[in-house]
Amino acid sequence: MKNGETVSIILIEDDDGHATLVERNLRRAGISNGFLRFADGQQALDYFFGDPPSGDAAGKYPPRQDLTNFVVLLDLKMPRVDGFEVLRRLKEAPQTAAVPVIVLTTTDDPREIERCYELGCNVYITKPVEYDAFIEAVRRLGFFLQVVKLPQGQRLAAS
Repeated sequence: MKNGETVSIILIEDDDGHATLVERNLRRAGISNGFLRFADGQQALDYFFGDPPSGDAAGKYPPRQDLTNFVVLLDLKMPRVDGFEVLRRLKEAPQTAAVPVIVLTTTDDPREIERCYELGCNVYITKPVEYDAFIEAVRRLGFFLQVVKLPQGQRLAAS
């Protein structure tokens, strides 16, 4: 990003291998910003809408109010709470409605794509199944994230 602007990444992805590939290849594409990963939808919802963590979990994630200029990369097929529900909750809550959400999933069913856009996703990207194509898709996403413009000083709205 130009002029000191950075976009932080919140990755909500249950597959450890995919999460590693996404982060590694976004960094290779020039994204040097912060990464915050949740391994399922429930962890993400707890972070965005639950009580602040305490004890050992307190230092694992930055306080919500410290998040600025970030996008959410969201998988759909996850245990406990799926990506559709996470997307629905993020877009209907006033404090997170403006958060850009990029669905990044293996699902290419037109009905599911339509549903995501109806729920308010900003971009829908299908993860290619073939390894090299997956890497290339993530690399291109990295280039997009370097030029995307977010509202000045974007923060989570007060709960």
